[in-house]
Amino acid sequence: MPIQIIQGHNHTLEASQINVVIDVIRAFTVAHYAFINGVQGIILAGTLDDALRLKKFYPDFLLAGEIEGLPIPGFELDNSPVRLHDLDLRGKFLIQKTTNGVTATLNALKTEHLFVTGFTNARTTAEFIKRNLLKEDNMTINLIASHPSGDDDLACAQYISEILQNTNRISADQTIERIRKSEAAKKFYDNEKPEFLKEDISFCIMEMPSDFVMKVNYNDNNPLIERFQVGSFITDLINLKGSISK
Repeated sequence: MPIQIIQGHNHTLEASQINVVIDVIRAFTVAHYAFINGVQGIILAGTLDDALRLKKFYPDFLLAGEIEGLPIPGFELDNSPVRLHDLDLRGKFLIQKTTNGVTATLNALKTEHLFVTGFTNARTTAEFIKRNLLKEDNMTINLIASHPSGDDDLACAQYISEILQNTNRISADQTIERIRKSEAAKKFYDNEKPEFLKEDISFCIMEMPSDFVMKVNYNDNNPLIERFQVGSFITDLINLKGSISK
């Protein structure tokens, strides 16, 4: 099957069967934790103005995101999985605006199936695609590492590619090590930048088998990430593989 890995968020893609947009540090790690904590959906906003416009239209929705990695004044949530992970988000919707992951997703809509993920849900996403969508050898798959230069998203894209092809030449531990050492992670370990929590990286590299993937519904003008239930079979399969590899 043709698998193409693309790096960066400003891209023009040909039509494809499957696009997977990856943002490990931190947008789609935050999205994963948000769904675990009960969020109903996440609307994607390409610009700050778009986010504020959506907020006026949906005043009960929570604004979440960053500009240059930093919290946005007036937003209820930033882009930190640590700060989000204890919140009860049951019944809530988010409006998410981020530099890389959201932008890359909005530039990847020309596809039959669009997924987003960080590392935390990467294996679940890959196993779901492999077992449910790869029906033909000539299906085109784009794995989009949304950070323009960082090795974190690229490492995750290569990890997913190996799973999809049943080669598994890159382990979870190898991927985690690359994420930790990536340029994007450096500021989180810099004591002179306390606004970036080093604990966020620990959350970003925690592989967590889930019973759902994050699929983008874009039938209207506001692309929406939804929790797409995959059932316990995928979770059991991943847990089994994990126990065998130990």
